[in-house]
Amino acid sequence: MDRYKRIFEQNLHLAIEKMGPKTQLRDACEYALTGTGKRLRPLIVLLIAEAIGFLDVMPAAVGVEFFHTASLIADDLPCMDNDSLRRGKPALHKVVGESVAILASYTLIAGGYGAIYQNGARMKQYPEYASSADQRTVLCLEAATRCAGIQGATQGQFLDLFPPNATESTIRDIIYKKTVTLFEISFLFGWLFGGGDVSAIPQLCACAYHLGMAFQIGDDLEDALQDASHAGEINIARVLGKEKATALFGEEVARLEDQLKALALWTKPFQALVERLNSRQSFFSNAGLTS
Repeated sequence: MDRYKRIFEQNLHLAIEKMGPKTQLRDACEYALTGTGKRLRPLIVLLIAEAIGFLDVMPAAVGVEFFHTASLIADDLPCMDNDSLRRGKPALHKVVGESVAILASYTLIAGGYGAIYQNGARMKQYPEYASSADQRTVLCLEAATRCAGIQGATQGQFLDLFPPNATESTIRDIIYKKTVTLFEISFLFGWLFGGGDVSAIPQLCACAYHLGMAFQIGDDLEDALQDASHAGEINIARVLGKEKATALFGEEVARLEDQLKALALWTKPFQALVERLNSRQSFFSNAGLTS
């Protein structure tokens, strides 16, 4: 995916420049957006659009990264997860203070919604999609509002901070709201602004669910393997145990593959993504879980 990532990084820097003159707030947004991020969510937007025809979806890809980065800024705050590092460098609030960090998060959320408008306007330049551009824009707006709001990421963070219990059901709910929903935005943005059939939305949401669940289960397994000092944290690998969590990880990857094939998205980049996930499962199967 290196080629896609290079193209995206170039366009991300252009979007940062369009934020206006340099100020502490603009610089804070740039600091948060840059670093060693995997860029998986915006790359999904580009990969889906390319698979179905490749209309111009770069604004939407940038918007997804804005939404994701805004959530990371908030999650890292001392009143939230209190993380000191992000993307290989000090978390934003460690550099600019909590007030500016919060304002940067607000700025990027607004920018994410602006990107939806921009991509909808750009879609109208294609005669065959001009009549459906407004409908697609509204669907993307609805998805972002639902997935970033109280039915999605913000409620997921709330449950992560104040879980009613540590059952598998609660952890699945947290993973869905906090992790899966941002993948859902990525799949829907890429598909809808890429010109895909609107009727496929339920399948896309299922695809995003399986990827998001696998992604988070994998992260939880790695955390459990690497560090025994956080044994009390909400973590599906600690609740289910290594064997069951590894098996669940494999099931989600297999279902992801099935959905990608059903949507005719079984392209080389997505095949490489699934192959990488499968290699993680092999690693988990052979590793010992710290208890």
